[in-house]
Amino acid sequence: MAERADTLAGKKSNNQQLINSRLVKNIRKHWVLYLMILPGIIYYIIFKYIPLMGSVIAFQDYQIFKGILASPWVGFENFRFLYNYEDFHEVLRNTALIAFYQLIFQFPAPIILALLFNEIRILIVKKTVQSLFYLPHFLSWVVVGGIVFELLANQGIVNAIREMFGYAPILFMQEESYFRSIVVISGIWKEVGWGTIIYLAAITAINPSLYEAAVIDGANRFKQTLYITLPLMLPTITVLFLLNIGNFLELGFDQIYNLLTPMTYSVGDIIETYVYRAGVLQGQYSLTTAIGLFQSVIGFVLLWIFNRLARKSEQGLW
Repeated sequence: MAERADTLAGKKSNNQQLINSRLVKNIRKHWVLYLMILPGIIYYIIFKYIPLMGSVIAFQDYQIFKGILASPWVGFENFRFLYNYEDFHEVLRNTALIAFYQLIFQFPAPIILALLFNEIRILIVKKTVQSLFYLPHFLSWVVVGGIVFELLANQGIVNAIREMFGYAPILFMQEESYFRSIVVISGIWKEVGWGTIIYLAAITAINPSLYEAAVIDGANRFKQTLYITLPLMLPTITVLFLLNIGNFLELGFDQIYNLLTPMTYSVGDIIETYVYRAGVLQGQYSLTTAIGLFQSVIGFVLLWIFNRLARKSEQGLW
């Protein structure tokens, strides 16, 4: 048994040396490529991995003048406070509901639009329409929020159209029942065009001979889309879905903050806006770090679950 263990250890050591030798040779051979990715690696180390050490604040009663090393430890007290804090339950519910609506309505929108773009045969029309749909992505949420408020104001265009048909005006931005729909629709309008870029790239990579064979077999455009385009787009759709599900509870501060009003706090106050008030304005750094850690854990668990499901069709991230 001892000899066998020594033999296995020796083989493992030899394999490790072989891997290291191949890695060194590969770096020497392709040093230009490694040099190109070096800034990206440095960026992630400095701005992604090193800040992870700050997560220990979630387990402390962090005091800014004492710093991380001198602040007292409180264990899971911050997490227990969140669990028993009624307002956080409401914030979490709002975040989960809006994230779910975005996943159901906003995620498929670029896929559908990319399929529609693919059917436009006149190149100049296709490029013009694509550019018009890309444009809102480059507007900040401050500008988009102002546009939304103007459109839905009491004397805005939407209410003016309603009055033309004899309907009374509605204060859309002050009504709780409309807020989540406004968030989803404005998000689709701003980002749907930009989201089509990757899907259009996936479509252009499809072998044209497949469509030619389908035409010979008598398949129309709808059947070609259903049985050729969509199945071959599935790996791209799966990867983007998994990346999206990993950020399920991270809706983004800019959009909600610029659309939120005091009358819609009960349905629109999400984790990011709560963290802004509690962390930035009130200085509760430990509590808000605990919230951020909670978000990350939930995102990782969801990503792991859906990746396991995707691996059954050999489409997972790992």
